[in-house]
Amino acid sequence: MRPSGRQTDELRPISIETNVTKHAEGSCLIKIGDTHVLCTASLEPRVPPFIKGSGLGWVTAEYGMLPRSTGSRMRRESAMGKQGGRTVEIQRLIGRSLRAGVDRVALGERQITIDCDVLQADGGTRCASITGGWVALKLAVQKLMKAGDVVSDPLIDPVAAVSCGIYAGQPVLDLDYPEDSEAGVDGNFVMTGNRLIEVQMSAEGSTFTREQMSQLMDLAEKGNTELMKAQLEAVK
Repeated sequence: MRPSGRQTDELRPISIETNVTKHAEGSCLIKIGDTHVLCTASLEPRVPPFIKGSGLGWVTAEYGMLPRSTGSRMRRESAMGKQGGRTVEIQRLIGRSLRAGVDRVALGERQITIDCDVLQADGGTRCASITGGWVALKLAVQKLMKAGDVVSDPLIDPVAAVSCGIYAGQPVLDLDYPEDSEAGVDGNFVMTGNRLIEVQMSAEGSTFTREQMSQLMDLAEKGNTELMKAQLEAVK
């Protein structure tokens, strides 16, 4: 029995509210259970120096957790003078995941920065950031297309991510914090359409078989398919 009472293949409730900030070209507040992330997309008419003049666009990301997004207050990383290794790893994951779903030629030589700020954490913040980040990105691209700055849509399929793991000996979809903290195996699965972008998976106290990995892959595909439906509904 899962702590939440969900079925093994059941996602937490999903909510995606769009256009929640005034100034960003694209924004959404994504809620997956008790994990809430504000995602914004900012357009800039420039690209990093290493691709300047190539005609290619660029998508990057920044990630952070508010001090009381968890049960006890955390210090702001800016107050400590540097980002932690976990933060850097997550924002790089978000950036490369979203870039994998972008036709950078069609985007043109401009940069879109996705900011993901965790308001409340209950497991799966990186997955929620990727899923909500794509919605914010899509809304920004829609503005470019409406203005005639981009001719063809550079976003072919949604990019979504979900966690799966082995909890109490059984494969489960979309781990919340009580499950994540006790899971024997934990994995994050990023997909676009029916294709994999990245899989981060490791034993957290127990090993797993190839058959169990296949079961987790099946759960991830089901979960990401449902998340992509919610994304497309949000950006209509």
